[in-house]
Amino acid sequence: MIFNQTDFDTYFKHYPTKDGFYGNYGGAYVNDQLKKAMDEIADAYFTICKSSRFIDELRKIRRDFQGRPTPITYLEKLSKRIGKVQLYAKREDLNHTGAHKINHCMGEALLAKYMGKKKIIAETGAGQHGVAIATAAAYFGLECEVYMGAVDIKKQAPNVARMKILGAKVIEVTEGEQTLKEAVDAAFKAYSQEYENAIYCIGSVVGPHPFPMMVRDFQSVVGIEAREQFTSLTGELPDAVVACVGGGSNAMGIFSGFLNYPVDLYGVEPLGKGLSFGNHAASLNYGQEGIMHGFNSIMLKDENGNPAPVYSVASGLDYPSSGPEHAFLRDLGRVKYDVIGDDETINAFFALSKLEGIIPAIESAHAVAYAVQLAKKLNTGSILINLSGRGDKDMDFIIEKYGIPEKITL
Repeated sequence: MIFNQTDFDTYFKHYPTKDGFYGNYGGAYVNDQLKKAMDEIADAYFTICKSSRFIDELRKIRRDFQGRPTPITYLEKLSKRIGKVQLYAKREDLNHTGAHKINHCMGEALLAKYMGKKKIIAETGAGQHGVAIATAAAYFGLECEVYMGAVDIKKQAPNVARMKILGAKVIEVTEGEQTLKEAVDAAFKAYSQEYENAIYCIGSVVGPHPFPMMVRDFQSVVGIEAREQFTSLTGELPDAVVACVGGGSNAMGIFSGFLNYPVDLYGVEPLGKGLSFGNHAASLNYGQEGIMHGFNSIMLKDENGNPAPVYSVASGLDYPSSGPEHAFLRDLGRVKYDVIGDDETINAFFALSKLEGIIPAIESAHAVAYAVQLAKKLNTGSILINLSGRGDKDMDFIIEKYGIPEKITL
């Protein structure tokens, strides 16, 4: 299905539906006990999010604590290295805690406060969501438990230390592949036993309704800012916006600001080591419709129809599904979802670092790498990259695995 731009003028009034669906995708596929908890969160969100008191407090937090608005940076040297296309970056890496995750974590924790909850339960992959939710819990004086796969704990030691310093209890998950999917499994299980006094603050636009909607709404500040800033900076809209996609929170955040404008949108999934089974996490490109973690979307499946093992060099992208709204936008043809591999990603990581003085998160480097390829195809125009996070968390892993190249290759 190819989209008509006018169809998106009222898009946010219609999606999700009251039951949390984006076309066939979304919903809340949970047991009766958790359904009750999801309904409680949805009722509270729909009531509180319209409150001027809630909105004012969230705006104040964003301004005085997070450091918003984050700027747009013109990537002049990278642009010249490639050709005529002008590259820009929305600098979510300059948020407090170093990534876009703080946008929805402060919103979810503020919601927990208004609901009278005493504890936050969460999962994390790359650790940025964990750090952000631990920060939010400390800010509001809430208990915090973060579930994290054993593999990711080893790769992301700096973020594990940050979470602990902030007062969070980091719980190592050793089941299965010991990465993000298993962390979500464990967090859901823990939440089902404590939902009366706790809130589950999911880390992306995934999970049962209302989380895909809530996280998108909290992250939409990225796209709203970016559209206004880019127009002020250049006098026009970008020709394209590029963002990495795992669960898809940073992408939905920036896409939200451009959905009903004539701008090409690109979501970049991790091709990892290649197309063979278990070597990538590109669900929207190679997956099938399926239900996991309480929502229906497009997921990578094994021969038995269960979530497949996945891989990405970026811990925040190694998830076997993607947000239901991304699946819907893919079907509509409004967003083009494509892939980029590990090698191109690591090259882009070093290129942005050495040419622009910006060390990106490996997740964000996927978007940078794809934007470089897209620029070579377009030849002229402008591309806005959502730089979703900074790469401090990744440096030890990168140096140990790849070393530091003397020359930049693009």
